[in-house]
Amino acid sequence: MNTSPSLPAAPPRANLFTQLTRVREFALLVFIVVLALLLSVTSSSFASTGNLIAVALGLASSGIVATGMLVTLAAGGVDLSVGSVLALGGVIAAVAVKAGVPVPVAFLLAVLCGSLTGLVNGLLITRVGINPLITTLGTMGIARGAAYVITQGSPIGGLPDSFGALGQNDFLGLPLPVWVLGVVVLVADFLMRRLAWARQVYYVGGNEAAARLSGIPADRVKLRVYVICSTLAALAGVLGASRFSVAAPSEGLGIELIAIAGGVIGGASLSGGQGRVLGAFLGVLLVAMVNNAMVLYQVPVYWQQMVSGSILLIAVASDILSQNVRRRRAMRATRPTP
Repeated sequence: MNTSPSLPAAPPRANLFTQLTRVREFALLVFIVVLALLLSVTSSSFASTGNLIAVALGLASSGIVATGMLVTLAAGGVDLSVGSVLALGGVIAAVAVKAGVPVPVAFLLAVLCGSLTGLVNGLLITRVGINPLITTLGTMGIARGAAYVITQGSPIGGLPDSFGALGQNDFLGLPLPVWVLGVVVLVADFLMRRLAWARQVYYVGGNEAAARLSGIPADRVKLRVYVICSTLAALAGVLGASRFSVAAPSEGLGIELIAIAGGVIGGASLSGGQGRVLGAFLGVLLVAMVNNAMVLYQVPVYWQQMVSGSILLIAVASDILSQNVRRRRAMRATRPTP
């Protein structure tokens, strides 16, 4: 008789259409379409080409960061350092180019720096045993402080035209950062549905103790997700710096809240074990549309911050309430009948 603990069921493999029509993601997509139609009717500026491109460019950074955050949330973790890593990535790329390093090599160095930060996060969490929230809160301060120290608090400008090529050029009518976002989301979504390692991510996030007893290297899994998360954050920083041809140490402030909110809205859970990359993308798209609507309606910036914080709280509260409902249903289902 097999007495080993049962693992939580991994999300079933499915093609893109099947995934899209799942209740949570399909409902979210419908809501986004309705909101877009409403904004198009109430604001003549929303559907303009310039505004849509601006939304897409802003979404490029938050969408890439949210992809890494989704993987981390699925493993039962969280990374608050992504905004600081984003800023540090852009700063390192700019400093390297100023020092005479070729632009592609400078971009690679910046992304590798992000990977190194993720490795540090993962080692502190898995080897030292520090709570993920505390660990990434600490590295958030270190990375942001490093960006300010390197730049002496001033944005780095005066960069060559080649530095802005990735962020400012178009391909088939769309800015290159939007293409990069599309590739990241589609590839990550495919891999998270197909790779055996991705199933281990969901297992670890759903029940780490059971995953360990079943032979899954939980520490290695968590180490990888933090490396992936920080790597994508640094990539987003490179894209942002290239887009404006300026590397600012203040870049990425608050993007971790957008990424977490987008992931939870899209179906991820702060307790781990669930969530899809496509859902996280739809979540940050919804947040981006709400933020854009507030700009179009000239809502004061302080109110915008309140709304963004409220979205995060509502998303997390909904996640907790849905977990409680599922838990009560499971208890009723397993309760012996008299």
